Amino acid sequence: MTKTNRQKIYQTKKVNRLENSEIEFESEIGSEHLKSYRDKALEKMRKEAELPGFRKGHVPESMLVGKVGELSILEEGAYDAVRDALPHLLSEHEYDFIGAPEVTITKIAHGEPLGFKIKIAVMPEMKLADYAKIAKDANSKEAPKAEVGEKEVEEAIGNILKTVADRSGDEKSPTVPELNDELVKKLGDFKDVSDFKIKLKEILIKEKENKAREKKRLEIVEKIISESKMSLPNVLIENELNKMEAQFKDDIEKMGMKVEDYLKHLKKSFEDMRKEWKPDAEKRAKLQIVLNRIAISEKIEVDKNEVGKETSHLLEHHKDANPAKAKEYIEMVMTNQKVFEFLENLK
Repeated sequence: MTKTNRQKIYQTKKVNRLENSEIEFESEIGSEHLKSYRDKALEKMRKEAELPGFRKGHVPESMLVGKVGELSILEEGAYDAVRDALPHLLSEHEYDFIGAPEVTITKIAHGEPLGFKIKIAVMPEMKLADYAKIAKDANSKEAPKAEVGEKEVEEAIGNILKTVADRSGDEKSPTVPELNDELVKKLGDFKDVSDFKIKLKEILIKEKENKAREKKRLEIVEKIISESKMSLPNVLIENELNKMEAQFKDDIEKMGMKVEDYLKHLKKSFEDMRKEWKPDAEKRAKLQIVLNRIAISEKIEVDKNEVGKETSHLLEHHKDANPAKAKEYIEMVMTNQKVFEFLENLK
C-alpha cells in the first residue's frame, strides 16, 4: 500500500502532547475501509452463531444483526481495523515510541468514518549530563587495594565447613569436618590445604574488587542521573514494577511458599507492595534511559551472534519465555555492560 493510499484510508487529524512524555493522536479510518472489517466481523460471528431452526454458521444476516446489534458488529470490526492501522499511523511520525499504545474509540456509526484516539509513550526529552567528565573525575580517584586478612580467610573456611556439614544429611547434629588434604580435593581443583587457602584468598580478593567496581559504577551513574534532566513516562515505571513483581513472585515460590500466604503474613496487597517499590522502579527506569542514551551517543553496539548465543542459552533454561522478549532482554543486559565498561575506562 502506497503512502498516498494509506493517507486516504488512515488520517491523523490532531497530535496532542500530554504530560509524562505521552502523545495522543486523534485519528480516523475511512468508512469504506471500515465496511470491509465490519463484514469480516459479521462473517466471523455468523460462523459461531446458533439460533433455533438454523444450523450453526447458517443464521441469516438480518436475524444475526437483530440478535447481537449493529453496534456490536461495528465495534468488533473497528478494533481489528485499528490494530492493522496502528503501524501505518505511527510510522508517519518521527517519534521513538515505547510501550504498547492505548486505543479509545471516539466515534462509530454505520456509513461514517471511525474516530479514535491513540495514546502512547515516547522516549522522554532529556538533557544528558556530561557523563564523560563525571566518569573521568570518578576514575581519577585511586581506589584502595583490595586486601584480605587471615581472619577473613578463616571465617570463610568456617562457613564452607559448616555448609559441608549441613549437606551431610545428619539433621540432628551435623558434624563439622576437619580441614585436610582429602577434603579440599573433594571441594575442587586443589592440591592440598595450603593450595586451597591460597586460592580461597584469591577468590575473596576478587569478590572485594568486584564489589568495589560495582560501587564505583553505581556512584558514576547516580551522579549522571542526578545531573541529567528528564521526564519519566508512566509506562517505563510500570514496566519496572512488573519486573519487580515477577521477581518477587519467583523468589517466594523458590522458598516453597505461596505468594498469597506470604502477602497475608505481611498484611499487604500487591498494590501496597507496588507503592513501596515505586521509588526503586523510578530509579531503574531513569538508569535504563541514561544507559540507552550513552549507548546511542557513543555508538556502543553488541555482537549480534553473541546475543543469539546467549538468548538460546536463556531459552534452554526458560522454555516458556517469549523468544523476542528474551532477545531484547539479553541485548539490553549486554549493551548495559558495555556502557559500564566504557565509563569505567574513561581517563
